[in-house]
Amino acid sequence: MNDNNRNDRNDRNDRNDRNDLSNRSNLSNRNNRNNRNNRSDRSNQHLFLPQHGHYKNLRVYHMAEALYDLTFLFCRRFMSAHSDRTVDQMVQAARSGKQNIAEGNQASTTSSETEILLTNVARASLEELLSDYEDYLRTRSLPQWDNTHPRFSAMREWTRSSDFKTSYAIKAAKMSDEEMVNLCITLCYQTIYMLTQLLNTLQSRFVTQGGIKERMHAARTRYRKAQDQELSTLRQENALLRQRVAQLETHIKQLENRYPPTTPTTPTTPTTQTTQTTPTTPTTPKNPSIR
Repeated sequence: MNDNNRNDRNDRNDRNDRNDLSNRSNLSNRNNRNNRNNRSDRSNQHLFLPQHGHYKNLRVYHMAEALYDLTFLFCRRFMSAHSDRTVDQMVQAARSGKQNIAEGNQASTTSSETEILLTNVARASLEELLSDYEDYLRTRSLPQWDNTHPRFSAMREWTRSSDFKTSYAIKAAKMSDEEMVNLCITLCYQTIYMLTQLLNTLQSRFVTQGGIKERMHAARTRYRKAQDQELSTLRQENALLRQRVAQLETHIKQLENRYPPTTPTTPTTPTTQTTQTTPTTPTTPKNPSIR
């Protein structure tokens, strides 16, 4: 009876040991998956190129694009009798304003200096275009609309509305040269103002976040620190694994002492003894008649 109880306790201990090993193994696998996920997240944190929106999502780009379209239409309708040089300069100035916004936006990924430079070039090109439109009105004795003009407020509100992008080409085809020039002058002022605000934002961002070289150095420093921290973590895990291996070896020895190996006994084959019987010769009975 005591032997049965002892065996039951040993079986329970074995089951507990197996469950403990299984739980530790599952915990170790879970920790390994978490470590891999953490390493993947840390690798994404080392990216130093800034993420930015596309230039076609910028309102200032849409304004510059409308200004280029209207300038091209204006030169084709009202400047055909003038020299090609004036027409080319106005069209190129309008195009430069639009293209440099796009180029500066795309260059911002690797160079804040280039982005600021090209944005300022776009603003300077529109300043040149604004001067050409003002010269057109002055040389032809046409009025330049201001806040006192009865149509100025309505035109300014229309350029700020959401349907301006889809309607300016249709309406501009029916405008006079005075109307088109004042419309383009209004767009020049609005676009130049937005570019000025954009330049101020770029300057503040450069001061607070730095340029590409500073971001590259900061990203490299973060990566080295992360590598050192990961190496320290791996060393600690290695020490814990060595300690666990020693515990398992001790546990195996305890199990071997608890259950010593038994030497198998070889079955013995029974030996059959054969007895040899010598045949007996029958004896002839004596003839009682012979004496």
